[in-house]
Amino acid sequence: MTETPAPERKRVWSTPPNVALCAETDIADPGSRAFVLQIGEAFFHGFVVRKDGQVAGYIDRCPHAGYPLAMELDQYLTPDGSLILCGWHGAVFEPLTGVCTGGPCAGGRLTPWPVQATNGIIRTA
Repeated sequence: MTETPAPERKRVWSTPPNVALCAETDIADPGSRAFVLQIGEAFFHGFVVRKDGQVAGYIDRCPHAGYPLAMELDQYLTPDGSLILCGWHGAVFEPLTGVCTGGPCAGGRLTPWPVQATNGIIRTA
């Protein structure tokens, strides 16, 4: 008996504005959280970082190899919370700008995902 492979999930790379994601306090400072949003028949994969009272969102895709960054759910930051870490190849990124400061894609950057915190709620922008 041969197994039928699971159908590939379609991906989208942007989200509509004003989608409530979570309370700002649901993410530690510093901290991070993954989000998967279904948009029609496709899925968006992103994450939000909270640091120094600010939030930034990124598409969950390393610019070096195209993999999701975290090897464990919601674990996007280095242990000290100072940088975003690609668990696959060791690239590190500034949390609020997405600029790669070391590793195989130094000088590159993560793709921003527009988010904002307003009245204690993080939403897509």
